[in-house]
Amino acid sequence: MSAPFSDPIWQRPNAAIGLKPLAAAEKHVDVVVVGAGIMGLSTALHAARLGLAVQVLDAGDIGQGASGLNGGQVIPGLKYDPEWLLEHFGAERGETLINFAASTADSVFDLIRDDQLAVPFVRNGWIQAAHTEMALKAAANRDRQWRARGADVKLLSRAEVAAMTGARGYLGGWLDRRAGVIDPLAYTSELARVALAADVEIAARQKVVRLSRNAANWRVETESGATVQAKSVVVATNAYTDGLIPGLAETIVPLHSFQVATAPLSSNLAGAILPEGQAVSDSRRILVYYRKSADGRLVLGGRGRMALPKTAADWAHLERALLRLYPALSGVAIEGRWFGRVAMTPDHLPHIHVPEPGLLAAVGCQGRGVGLMTALGKRIAGYLSSGDVQQLPFPVSPIRPIPFHAFRQIGVAATIAWYRTLDALER
Repeated sequence: MSAPFSDPIWQRPNAAIGLKPLAAAEKHVDVVVVGAGIMGLSTALHAARLGLAVQVLDAGDIGQGASGLNGGQVIPGLKYDPEWLLEHFGAERGETLINFAASTADSVFDLIRDDQLAVPFVRNGWIQAAHTEMALKAAANRDRQWRARGADVKLLSRAEVAAMTGARGYLGGWLDRRAGVIDPLAYTSELARVALAADVEIAARQKVVRLSRNAANWRVETESGATVQAKSVVVATNAYTDGLIPGLAETIVPLHSFQVATAPLSSNLAGAILPEGQAVSDSRRILVYYRKSADGRLVLGGRGRMALPKTAADWAHLERALLRLYPALSGVAIEGRWFGRVAMTPDHLPHIHVPEPGLLAAVGCQGRGVGLMTALGKRIAGYLSSGDVQQLPFPVSPIRPIPFHAFRQIGVAATIAWYRTLDALER
């Protein structure tokens, strides 16, 4: 390749999104949403359907961030299982979080169905593949907890996981049939389209540089000089968060998630690799995740270098993982290499902050952003409409910058390198 990376293989629908430029004169709305990713657009759409006037502002173009660049896996749940949530949040909040987590994939697929979104998808589940006995025991524990709550899940034997993935090296796994895969760029684009149809105003390439409060309203200023007055502001910038809200960027660790895509697979290979179209994530410390695309490619992703990639060699670790799992792909070309930025929080949970009245921010997708942020956007819209904090599934927390945040990425990079070594020893 002449360039170190390519555009993602995901596709926008044919229909144009009809964005409007931001008016030069100061306008007044109920809500300004900063960030036109999945959470921002979901918030805007559902707020508009509750009767609020909404303006969305994004520094780039629709789908340019991680919402349009991710792996398109729609996985319900959180990083933690029901019993942990009950233990750490108590019975009432724990049950709220469990029920919310169980519904996040539904929120995506229901929206695709109800609004007839032009989004390629397959809903045949997600496999968490176990490569060690310890990981298999953890999968059995997760299976027990979710089955007790009636979830459509199943523990997989070595033979079953081999048949369903076609991959080598797994001892078993766990299937969550509530999950699925989508084209994330198509989904983000279609969210923008239906939001516009609901009378949301969306302006791209309008970087917000300042928020200030005057009386009962917020004044939102953009780099172009345009301003908007709003009763409420939602900052939905996640891993692309900057200094707009003091201290917020220091509460997360932004990481790069790299992806590769093969050429479309032959019929023989396609029949042996993920024949039913599930998504897969493995149990390694530095996990890889993969699925097939609508046009028959195998797409595999995982953690990439902390700095911006310079050459195609920065994706070599993913290409090695691809061949470790599927040696038969040794002669298949890699036709796509791209990356997006994701946000991790120290406790691996999403954080909701309300630093001042009328100002809300949410950060930390933890790799499950498609379903999580779609569902969370609807809840935030309910909160904006009613003022009822019980609409929010996660407790509102103060902004707590990570100590020595400036050095955090150095430590994360060292940890990733060490975890890769441990993962290699377990093969």
